[in-house]
Amino acid sequence: MQLAHGTVVAVADGEKLVMYRNSGTDAEPSLTALPVGDISSENKGSGGRHGSSSANPGDSRMEEDGFAAGTAEMLNKQALANKFDHLVVIAAPKTLGELRKHWHKALEAKLVAEIAKDLTGHSTAQIEAALAAQ
Repeated sequence: MQLAHGTVVAVADGEKLVMYRNSGTDAEPSLTALPVGDISSENKGSGGRHGSSSANPGDSRMEEDGFAAGTAEMLNKQALANKFDHLVVIAAPKTLGELRKHWHKALEAKLVAEIAKDLTGHSTAQIEAALAAQ
């Protein structure tokens, strides 16, 4: 995948968010870590409307959905503040599904790729390799 200089890459699962900026070239990306502020998980996401039962999400799933909703809120704010022009999101499949429910139109306009893969905890080199394989 070609990754424009300055593109932000967000790597998330239901508990962790790591962000990078491409400080390299389009053809040879080089990811540099970005600081991530606190993510509010107060919004329980789509699972927050349900009680816990065998057919509904339990507390763990609701916490993960809440973290995903908080992540989307933070990324939406950055998109609206023009903190980035291009965004790639790499997230665990369930987390990506929850994130999509909360994208603002301004963020969607800057979103160049979504990759349904859990790469949190992987090295920067492994993330760069996964992007190159796309």
